[in-house]
Amino acid sequence: MGGWSLGGKVMLITGGARGIGAATARELARRGALPVLADLDIDALTATAAAISPTPVTVELDVTDLDACEAAVQRVLEEHGRLDVVWANAGIGSGGPLQLTDPAAWRRTVEVNLLGAYNTVRAALPAVIAQRGYVAVTASLASFAHGPYMSAYCATKAGVEVMANSLRIEVAHHGVDVATIHPTWIDTDMVREADDLPTFQLLRRALRPAFKKTYPVERAVTDIVAGFKQRRRRICVPRFVYLAHALRPLLTTRLMERDQLAMAPELERSFRRELAERGSEGASVSERTAKQLPQANEPAPANEAAQV
Repeated sequence: MGGWSLGGKVMLITGGARGIGAATARELARRGALPVLADLDIDALTATAAAISPTPVTVELDVTDLDACEAAVQRVLEEHGRLDVVWANAGIGSGGPLQLTDPAAWRRTVEVNLLGAYNTVRAALPAVIAQRGYVAVTASLASFAHGPYMSAYCATKAGVEVMANSLRIEVAHHGVDVATIHPTWIDTDMVREADDLPTFQLLRRALRPAFKKTYPVERAVTDIVAGFKQRRRRICVPRFVYLAHALRPLLTTRLMERDQLAMAPELERSFRRELAERGSEGASVSERTAKQLPQANEPAPANEAAQV
């Protein structure tokens, strides 16, 4: 389907309080769209909305709750009478070797990034179909470039890409287009928080130059807004990611993995040191994400790292 005007389009954006979601919402509003911002962090959500004119509708939302997602869509319909675009953008990161990563952090990553995307899209589909609209899901370069230390994140981003590929065929006859968005490292809170962890710093250094660079959030905004306007099926940030996507079978060969294979023993040693210093949660997720985990406020056992 060809391009369309963004003016007047009602867009539900999850993960809208920060990062790519918030920055893109500002630009979409500048172009005349009507973003509705949903997020679990109500304080950041309120601050983001206050910086957008006209002030958008906001919804406090935990995307892991399907009933809450359905209520959020109902709120959009009550406020605007329609929903043209749903963008399942909410996501968290966790890191560490699969054997050592905090299990609650691994599960929560799946719940937010994969099940949360399903809940969001599932709840919004009837309204989007009624408008012959557009579905977007934030995947990642990590949906097909699978690095060590990131098994939960990579698994969820591969999962949402596959989900969107299936959905695209299912809803095409309704006039609905479906996009996956594949950013590389973007200068957002989530990436900056990860970069504060020593093991993550080691991982980044093991990557080839094209795959290690962090890009400003404005670059992501430009590419995503252009993709929305053209109703693209795939939006890559920056453009080299299109080439990486086309060559994705090569990314899991020994040749392409050689630097990370060489780094793996040091990554494990570094993560074990973090376990000893920070505990399981502290080594696996940022302090902000840890607040979402079950029993996040209970101290870890003193001998936890030794037991791993």
